[in-house]
Amino acid sequence: MKNLFYCSLAILATLAITSCDDDDALVASDIEIPNGYALSAGTASLFMNSPYSYDQPADWLSGTYESRFYTGDRLYDNVKTSNENGHGGGLGPVYAGYSCGSCHRNAGRTEPSYWTAIKNKSNDASGSYGFTSMLIYVSKKNGKFYQDYGRVIHDQAIYGVSPEGKLKVEIDSATYTFPDGEKYTLCLPKWTITDWYAEEISPEDMFCTVRIPLRHVGMGQMMSLDQNEIEALARKSNYPEWGISGRCNYIVERGVRQLGVSGNKAQHADLTVELGFSSDMGLTNSRYPEEICEGQAQVNQGSMMGLSYEQLDCTTEDMENVDLYMQCLAVPARRNVNDPDVKAGEKLFYEAGCHLCHVTTLHTKPRGSILLAGTTLPWLGSQTIHPYSDYLIHDMGSEIMGVGLNDNYVSGLCMGNEWRTTPLWGIGLQSKVNGHTYFLHDGRARNFVEAIMWHGGEAYASRQKFANFTKNQRNQLIQFLWSL
Repeated sequence: MKNLFYCSLAILATLAITSCDDDDALVASDIEIPNGYALSAGTASLFMNSPYSYDQPADWLSGTYESRFYTGDRLYDNVKTSNENGHGGGLGPVYAGYSCGSCHRNAGRTEPSYWTAIKNKSNDASGSYGFTSMLIYVSKKNGKFYQDYGRVIHDQAIYGVSPEGKLKVEIDSATYTFPDGEKYTLCLPKWTITDWYAEEISPEDMFCTVRIPLRHVGMGQMMSLDQNEIEALARKSNYPEWGISGRCNYIVERGVRQLGVSGNKAQHADLTVELGFSSDMGLTNSRYPEEICEGQAQVNQGSMMGLSYEQLDCTTEDMENVDLYMQCLAVPARRNVNDPDVKAGEKLFYEAGCHLCHVTTLHTKPRGSILLAGTTLPWLGSQTIHPYSDYLIHDMGSEIMGVGLNDNYVSGLCMGNEWRTTPLWGIGLQSKVNGHTYFLHDGRARNFVEAIMWHGGEAYASRQKFANFTKNQRNQLIQFLWSL
C-alpha cells in the first residue's frame, strides 16, 4: 500500500511539472511552475526532515537487498584500523579518511575542517590542521603528477609512518555591495602544503586544490540516468542570450570510454567506491590491489615494522555492498512548497536562468542501475526525477577575486575553470544533517548568497540577475533553495 501511495504521488508530480525539453529558455512568467509536493526521486522520495534525512533506505528496499544495504551501511561508517584483518592489512599506511562516514557524516558532507579550526581559534585563519575531512589535490603546472605523491596528498598515516604532507590555509576576503546597498563578503582560501615526507615542492611549481565531500544524495538515480538525455542536453544546452553552453565530460574508466557524471568535474562514470577505499583510506581491493604509496618510503617503513600488505583488505562483495548502500538511499522530498516566499523564489529561480543548468526534470533509463559486480537495481528505472542539475560541465569563470572558481585542475576533458552542475536536491537539509552551510568545491562559500555570487563565466548573467533583485527577492530565492 505504501509503495502504491508513492507511485501515485510520483505520477501526480510528473503531471504537475513542465518538461525541461522545450521551455528552458523562457522567462518565469512563461513557465508553469510546479505546485504542491513535487517528489524529488519518484518512488525513492523520502518525507523526512531530520539529521538522518540523507541516510535512509528507499521504500522499495526489502529482502536480501535490505540486508545488504545495512551491511554496506556498516562498512561505510565503521572506523577502519591498521591491523583489522590480523595480518597488517587495513587502514593506511597513509590515508585521508578513516571511514567513508568520517568525511560523509550521515551520508552528507562533514563540516570543512579548516572552518571548524578557524571558528575554534576565534577566526584565526592560519595554521595547519590535523584530520581535514577534505581531499588535497596537487599537480605539476603541466597537469602531470609528482612521482612521490601522486594526485592526492595523504595527510594522515598509521603509527610509525609519515604523512605525505600537511595542509595549511590562509583566507583572503573582500566585501562587495549589491545595487540596493546590501553588503556581502566573499572568502578565498589559499592552500599550501607543509611537512612534506619527501622532497619539498615549491608552491610556484605546483597547483593545489582542495575538495570538501559531496553529499551522497541521489547516487542511485545519478547512476541510472538516461545518458541519451544528458547527451541531448549537451547538444541543446546552448543559450547565447545567457552565455551558456554545457558539455559532456568523457573519461576512460575500466578500459572503456564513458560519459562522466560523478564528482565535482564529472570525472567518473561510477561512484568510485573501490577508488575511495583505496586512495582515501589505503584499503586494497581487487580493482586497486596495490598500496596507494607503493614504492614510497612508507611501504618500506611498514615492512620494517613487521606489517604485511600481501592480502587484499576488502573483498569485491564488500565493495558492492557499499555501492548498493549508496545507490539505495532515499532522496528527501521538497518541503514548504506552498509557502508564498518559496513559490515566489521558485519563479525568481527561473527568471534568473538558474534552471538552464540546474535542470529541474530528468529521467532514468528503463532498466535502472547495475552495481560494480553486476547486481541490478531495476527499481531505479523509468523514474522521473528532479535533481536540479544537467550533470554537464560548464565554464564557471575566473573573474572573481582574480581567480574565480578556476582551480587549474584538469579532469578528463574538464578544464580548471569548468565544473559539473551541482545537483541541488536535498541541499536545504545540509545544515540540519551536517550542521553547516559551507558550499562549493572547497567550502569557500559560507551560505547560499556567497555560493551564488561566486558564479562566473557561463553563470555570470544569472549571478547579475540575482544581484539586481531586491533584497526581499534575493531572500525569496534563498527560501526556495532551502525547500529543496
